Amino acid sequence: MLVCDDLLTAYERLHDAGPEFGGDEEGDHGLTNHGPMAAEVVVRRGLDLRLDRWLDRYVERLTPLPSPGQPITDWRAALGDPRRLADWTAFFRAEVRSRPWREVLASWWPRLLPGIAAGSTHGVIRVGHAVRALRVRSGPLVLDELANGLAFWAARSRVLPGGRGVGALSPAAALSALPTLPSRSGLIAHRLTRLAALPQWPAAVGSLSVPADPDDVPEVLGALVDAATVRYLSVGRSSPVLLVHTATAPNAVLHCLPVLPKDLWRRSLAAAWAAAAAVTVTYAGPPTRSSALPRGDDPVGVLLDRAADHQDEHVIKFADTAVESFARTGDHDALAAAHLAADLVK
Repeated sequence: MLVCDDLLTAYERLHDAGPEFGGDEEGDHGLTNHGPMAAEVVVRRGLDLRLDRWLDRYVERLTPLPSPGQPITDWRAALGDPRRLADWTAFFRAEVRSRPWREVLASWWPRLLPGIAAGSTHGVIRVGHAVRALRVRSGPLVLDELANGLAFWAARSRVLPGGRGVGALSPAAALSALPTLPSRSGLIAHRLTRLAALPQWPAAVGSLSVPADPDDVPEVLGALVDAATVRYLSVGRSSPVLLVHTATAPNAVLHCLPVLPKDLWRRSLAAAWAAAAAVTVTYAGPPTRSSALPRGDDPVGVLLDRAADHQDEHVIKFADTAVESFARTGDHDALAAAHLAADLVK
């Protein structure tokens, strides 16, 4: 994959757009700007989609990034404060210009990891896509895209209630054992707040077996992505858009592991699991049966072509994750899950 001129042009067009749009008078509960993330997938996968025309339509809904107010000096006080979004953006853009980007990521990753639910997990997802681009080619626009993702993560940081005990379950078993939030009304911020009052939550979020050896973490994290992708087949109808993030958020963490110190890997797995579990508990209803996807000669090509034709940003990103899962497992249900998302997301 080459970080070609099309992606750099996309980053340039989206450079000064805010990470969210819409929302209430305080700017809360808005929709996430998926432009840079979807563009990265379109270019890396070589999707049959005119990115310039897609952006022509997409940028019309975005709002400009506000101007910075004051520099970030006390980062702990500013963490999770959406009013400091522009300040965080200026801070991280300066950081990635003054130090190697891997060093910046390694130093800030453990500070941001507890707030992985930031922006419905889009903070870490945006960082993950930027890292994938940077591992191929650096440059001011790609560095700023990493900074934009880190800034969004920092400004929207949301710490989930913790778990207890030493887990013993595989990702698939842990997902299947998750409880359901009794009251699943309201937006994601309202639902995540209720997790603290759910009696089963501490044991559920602590149920995943996190390997003692960091070298075993990528395999378990990949298995979490695979299990969440396939599980979408049976629960995706409950919330077609939100539930794709149970797979795409852990996948973003998985792609960041190679550029992170190994002593952060176990914590990264635990955080990715907490994020996937939180979205599942707050949005997934009882599992239902779904029909399997008929197998053809080129099931991956068919799915990617469908994602390009569909053009929805969630469908594009979930198809990308599903294709990776299929490459690891050979499980056609991973591809079927992404086809279901294309059926459901309008």
